[in-house]
Amino acid sequence: MWDRLAGTRAVSYPLPPHGHHPNFVRARDAARQLLAHPEVAGRRVLIVGPERVLLPLRKLALEAGLTLYVPHQKKAGWYWRLTDPAGAQLSRMAAVGELRLQPEGAQAAVLACVTVDRQGGRLGKGYGWGARGLKLGLPEYTLAHPLMLVERLPCPADSQVRLIGTPGGVTQPEPPAERA
Repeated sequence: MWDRLAGTRAVSYPLPPHGHHPNFVRARDAARQLLAHPEVAGRRVLIVGPERVLLPLRKLALEAGLTLYVPHQKKAGWYWRLTDPAGAQLSRMAAVGELRLQPEGAQAAVLACVTVDRQGGRLGKGYGWGARGLKLGLPEYTLAHPLMLVERLPCPADSQVRLIGTPGGVTQPEPPAERA
């Protein structure tokens, strides 16, 4: 997937995208689409990953008055509670955020991915907080470039997402229990 995205110039910094959650072009458009979806639009508190591709979503959500919890990158199990749009940037979270052990009131989580299938199976880059699982029983969403959306994953998914925000709209995967 990383080769495919790099070969088509569908990614931006950090380059090369290998080993990262791809920061795909038009991620801001995908974030807008996801945040406007009726299932997401009514939520006021989200957990959002710290990955660069999710920066536009963090910024838009904070500007809209949402409260975000972003997993701390160096303290496992801890979160930054953010309400100030300046906190969208990782480098500013410590200055404007509050360190919390629990994502109080979180209603859903937005996780980055490397690829996602049409049934909602999400694969991350591995070894990060998303791969360890939230274990909070919250709905999960992701953002993806159209090239990142595949028919079926080649291996078991890290998690299942209910919505996939892309630059052109939102895909609602067929639940795994309904697979043919």
